[in-house]
Amino acid sequence: MATMSRSGYGSDDEDSTPAMRRLRRLSLHLLQPSDRPAPEGANSLVPAACAGRRRAGGLDADAAALTAYLRGRHRATQDRLYRFFVERPELHTPVELPMAAHRELCFRQMAALVREAGVRPLSLMADDPDEYFAVMEAVGGLDISLAVKFGVQYSLWGGSIINLGTKKHREKYFDKIDNLDYPGCFAMTELHHGSNVQALQTTATFDSVTDEFIIDTPNDGAIKWWIGNSALHGKFATVFARLILPLQGKGGEPADMGIHAFIVPIRDLETHAVLPGIEINDCGHKIGLNGVDNGALRFRSVRIPRDNLLNRFGDVARDGKYTSSLPTINKRFAATLGELVGGRVSLAYSSVGILKVAVTIAVRYALLRQQFGPPKQPEISVLDYQSHQHKLMPMLASAYALHFARRYLVDKYSEMKKTNDEDISADVHVLSSGLKSYITSYTAKSISICRESCGGHGYAAVNRFGGLRNDHDIFQTFEGDNTVLLQQVAGDLLKQYQQKFKGGTLSVTWNYLRDSMSTYLSQPNPVTARWEGEDHLRDPKFQLDAFRYRTSRLLHSVAARLQKHMKTLGGFGAWNRCLNHLLTLAESHVEAVILARFIEAVKR
Repeated sequence: MATMSRSGYGSDDEDSTPAMRRLRRLSLHLLQPSDRPAPEGANSLVPAACAGRRRAGGLDADAAALTAYLRGRHRATQDRLYRFFVERPELHTPVELPMAAHRELCFRQMAALVREAGVRPLSLMADDPDEYFAVMEAVGGLDISLAVKFGVQYSLWGGSIINLGTKKHREKYFDKIDNLDYPGCFAMTELHHGSNVQALQTTATFDSVTDEFIIDTPNDGAIKWWIGNSALHGKFATVFARLILPLQGKGGEPADMGIHAFIVPIRDLETHAVLPGIEINDCGHKIGLNGVDNGALRFRSVRIPRDNLLNRFGDVARDGKYTSSLPTINKRFAATLGELVGGRVSLAYSSVGILKVAVTIAVRYALLRQQFGPPKQPEISVLDYQSHQHKLMPMLASAYALHFARRYLVDKYSEMKKTNDEDISADVHVLSSGLKSYITSYTAKSISICRESCGGHGYAAVNRFGGLRNDHDIFQTFEGDNTVLLQQVAGDLLKQYQQKFKGGTLSVTWNYLRDSMSTYLSQPNPVTARWEGEDHLRDPKFQLDAFRYRTSRLLHSVAARLQKHMKTLGGFGAWNRCLNHLLTLAESHVEAVILARFIEAVKR
């Protein structure tokens, strides 16, 4: 390329070599078609204005209005952050970057965001979750590793202080987490237990003599694993462990009070040295997200003050007496996990942003790339081919649908944080589980289709699909494995189904079941029993009825199957026998929710 002329086209002498002629022609696939006069010669590749853009020329005003509607009140914030990073090329992530350099760059990016751009993420998360998620989407456009590291610092480490702690914890930690003086991590997952949080083995034993908790890793399977921010930068960890009270169980045995969260310092605030009793190992190079320093933590009789228990749902007094407003271990556990749904909300939100990036790249390329055409006529855009439309247009439509679904999720989450209403909290828990699972699975599949639709050029690292795919892939696993989360949705549907027939009330997300179980199931299938005219098939009400009918039928049939199999297999065996049916039910319900939100947004 260094031998090419400044304009990007070779000189006449340079064009005399086949290699340079080939390079010049290939470059035209990558550059915007210009008004430059066409080179002479029968075999010249002539740049032409994109046919798709010519046709769309009159839609600029509509596009501007739609952009304003889509991006809402946080558009200015996102634009400011985009400009901030565009003007700081030293903060851009290169395509080829060693893991160690990527990690240090990622921390510098986050520090610049907080200390130079003036963003206060934890304050936003506490006061305006909608803007917090908009900031996360903006930084994810720069580097998904940055968005994930940002989420670990604020959604998880900071979120645990806000949601599981009390006033004394917020006063001590909030500002220093917000300004990045206290980088931290969220130590929940263990080597042997990820999704099954209730079976974690790390212990926190209370010592009433010294008024301390002793944090221990009892075996290799209990090592905290994949802990983001821990390998290099974290100074604190929120550690999830079993709270053990000596001599308070039956017959003087230790009492296990279930899973609680504790603030554990892991590095010296001044020297950054790892503290005594703590062993930190690096999880090493990963498939993606190599800007995030994941580590493994082992604790050997690490002592922390009693005040380091995050005690919103359970507390230990100086004399070792345990108190809680919630009467059982299961209720305390459910309340603890219920307060951590912000992580799932942020993943669903970010995943839609990644889908938008991938679809935008693929659609723009499909408009500009021209291949074949009618005999003796110009080549046409590949997006003019029906097969290509069938690849990309449903994805583009889904990006809009999922955008409005995530907006609804964030609105419900914000309402939950303001009201602390138990019914809304339960609703958000299930809604976030379903949408996180569905959206991240859909985006993962879509990125691969987008890559394929861009042919060989889609395989170049600079065109982002490889990085997007590798960085996003783990979204299907962390903050809850997608298959496990869908089972939570199915379980809640069945719970609502039982309550319906017992005369109970239905939570917000399932309100349509009130009608569907009393009307849809008594009617013929709306798809097969009604007319098939175009107006009817395009009617949103009919479409939503069809989706809801499907969910109601699946719910009714799986309830009957479970009841049948429980007689011979028991509850666990029956659930496992019907598992695929249950997952289909959950996905069906989530799709009905997404469609309802899409229809509502289009009407607005």
